[in-house]
Amino acid sequence: MAVALQLGSIVISVVLIILILLQVKGGALGSLLGGDAGGGIARTRRGLEKTMFQITVFLAISFLGIGLFAVIATRG
Repeated sequence: MAVALQLGSIVISVVLIILILLQVKGGALGSLLGGDAGGGIARTRRGLEKTMFQITVFLAISFLGIGLFAVIATRG
């Protein structure tokens, strides 16, 4: 069971890294350094961007859950 939890953690972490990098790719370098590259216009997520964001949140929560479950399973 420990191997399955470790494998699941690795797969989820790789997918999370890819999704996060794909989301950051759309931002300008100035916004990464704290600048306002958008010109002060608020943007909403739509379509694929919104779906990627929701999947990222779900995977982050899943990763946390698997980590907590692995700790509890190895102690007891």
